[in-house]
Amino acid sequence: MAAPSADVVISEVYGGGGNSGATLTSDFVELASTGAVILDGYSVQYLPGTPSASSKWQVTPLSGGITAGGRYLVGEAKGSGGTVELPTPDATGAIGLAASSGTVALVHGTDPLTCLTAADCAADTRIRDLVGYGTATVRETSPAPQASNTTSVARAGSADTDDNSRDFTAGTPTPVNAKGETPGGGTPPVEAKIHDIQGTTRISPLAGRKVTGVTGIVTALRTFGSARGFWLTDPVPDNDPRTSEGLFVFTGSTAPGVVVGDSVTLTGTVREYYPDNPASSVYQSTTELTDPQWTVSSSGNPLPQATIVTPSTVPGEFAPHPGGNIESLTLDPAKYALDFWEAHEGEIVSVSDARVVGPTTAYNELYVTTKPDENPSVRGGAVYTGYDRTETGVVKVESLIPFAQRPFPKADTGDVLTGITSGPVEYSQYGGYTIEAAVLGDLKDNGLAREVTRRQRPDELAVATYNVENLSPKDSQDKFDRLAHGIVENLAAPDVVTLEEIQDNNGASGTGDGVVAADQTLNRFTDAIVTAGGPRYEWREIDPRDLADGGQPGGNIRTAFLFNPRRVSFVDKPGGDAVTAVSVETAHGRPHLSISPGRVDPGDEAWQDSRKPLAGEFVFHGRTVFVIANHFNSKGGDQPTHGRYQPPARSSEVQRQKQAHLVRGFVDQLLAVDPGANVVVAGDLNDYQFSPALAELTAGHHLTDLIATLPPAERYSYVYEGNSQVLDHILVSPALRRVDYDVVHVNAEFAEQASDHDPQIVRLVPHGRG
Repeated sequence: MAAPSADVVISEVYGGGGNSGATLTSDFVELASTGAVILDGYSVQYLPGTPSASSKWQVTPLSGGITAGGRYLVGEAKGSGGTVELPTPDATGAIGLAASSGTVALVHGTDPLTCLTAADCAADTRIRDLVGYGTATVRETSPAPQASNTTSVARAGSADTDDNSRDFTAGTPTPVNAKGETPGGGTPPVEAKIHDIQGTTRISPLAGRKVTGVTGIVTALRTFGSARGFWLTDPVPDNDPRTSEGLFVFTGSTAPGVVVGDSVTLTGTVREYYPDNPASSVYQSTTELTDPQWTVSSSGNPLPQATIVTPSTVPGEFAPHPGGNIESLTLDPAKYALDFWEAHEGEIVSVSDARVVGPTTAYNELYVTTKPDENPSVRGGAVYTGYDRTETGVVKVESLIPFAQRPFPKADTGDVLTGITSGPVEYSQYGGYTIEAAVLGDLKDNGLAREVTRRQRPDELAVATYNVENLSPKDSQDKFDRLAHGIVENLAAPDVVTLEEIQDNNGASGTGDGVVAADQTLNRFTDAIVTAGGPRYEWREIDPRDLADGGQPGGNIRTAFLFNPRRVSFVDKPGGDAVTAVSVETAHGRPHLSISPGRVDPGDEAWQDSRKPLAGEFVFHGRTVFVIANHFNSKGGDQPTHGRYQPPARSSEVQRQKQAHLVRGFVDQLLAVDPGANVVVAGDLNDYQFSPALAELTAGHHLTDLIATLPPAERYSYVYEGNSQVLDHILVSPALRRVDYDVVHVNAEFAEQASDHDPQIVRLVPHGRG
């Protein structure tokens, strides 16, 4: 143990055999070697993770030998659980290894060790290798990760650095004996090239199999994070455009012990990695090699040529639409964009002078388009125009360059990554196919400016809507100030503002603590507006019941009204609370609200775990205006556009359509009394202008969705995964024919945001007698 082992090492340790939840029935220790070694007279020994003065090492003698590049399996204690036997062990003992923490030593000798500390064991020259895992006191430098009933610790690569934390990762147990047999009578490793592993569908034909003889040139490294490893490409491809020649080799939390340009030969297990439960996942998988062992035959080799992606490279159709899971379909990379990227999974691709269509996020990622002429927005983005018109040119970019070496660029929409951006292709649950950039272009700032709308004229009522993204007293004063400046400067101090995502006075607590009031949140916000030079707004809202309206747990988000009392009056009518429904009353042939503010049908099942609409009655220049503030249920639970189910299911639409039906029904009641009533429906409806929910709201032509009146290149208020799209809306009744509408782009396209939504504003002259 005084120096790293040069030949035989411990390659895997598992102590959960036969325990609850385990698949394997027995514990085991696996050895590996770079050369042939006779093991007669050797032993495997075990010590508890936290030994006492009376603790003793337990011994399993070994016999026979291990071949160069081979495995040697030591079977240990068998439990009452599990269903799968080990392959026939090459040596058998009865040691019951602890599942989560312990120490295993490979010893040249069969007498029990006596050392009980890391230092004493390091001085014992009989120890050829030692692994302490979990919280083990005796270990090399630092312990390997904690294991469990369902996970082992396995050596990542062939290197022995005498640091267990670097050399080992936790993962699925993969015992292999000297014959190459795997659990359950599995077959020996199969010789395979990368294109054999990748296959012609999304799922490897060798998934779950041990493979050997995998060759390639190392093209990129991921040296930080929890999913470290390296990519390699076979420089001798086949002639099938459906089979990728690239592959990710997963080394876990251990930095890969190779460098770019190394020619390597690997053995490992093929895995389809899903970010969640593979049986129920809606995402695609990443084909990768786990539990790898490799040898480096040469270094400094030229890298295989990258695939250069131009505006015409990626097909114009997004995905096949079989009405279900696309994983078993043969790839057609010349026809479908998703198939194109999958056929290049793990390979190096390159883009030049790529325009940013989704700004840098808090997770150090941005989105570019490879098709600059595909549905461009007026400000450099890519507009999402329909369910059947998903952007095919958008791809995410992350960086493999350590941030200490080069910080990730802070890009706004419309900026450009000049020069070459290149790296391997990887699928991510967040954003789909991603270029993991080993070469990152330089950022050209194209100077995108935050918009400023005009001020309303004296005879115009200005109504705005703004999702302020979970605003609560827990937020920094900077967020309050930036939102306030947006109200005063960019929106030119509207007369009425519907706010979405106002949280209670202690914000998201994660529990039901009974706090539902939001007066501190709203007072702090209105104070910030005054400090920014704006009017002293008044506010109205209705506190929800605790944990009844969804959003961040404990935050009790709700909609609220701000209004400038010097310009517009609010008609206060008592009786509004979390459960009382507002109704339409008639006085002198004109509609009025029974309570103001009041909630629209709060008891209907359509609003379960969702915000209830807030209706308010305003008077401007003697004319009544009804404003309904909304925040429909989110898209949580919908399948991703880039997932394995095509077309994706949009299950959340059902609830939004019901919500839209109730809001439209309430508007219909107002208009039934007076077809010339002034009605504004505003808020974050969490849906597109072409969605069933908006079709429901506008049915009967009683409401006009103003976003649909803009040119297509201007129809967006939100940017998600590189797509400029519509979530926020202002709709008006037929009486409001002469309106001036504006989406004011101040947030969604920028890396620095006060909120993730852009506000909207409509300036209108109310109908009726003054």
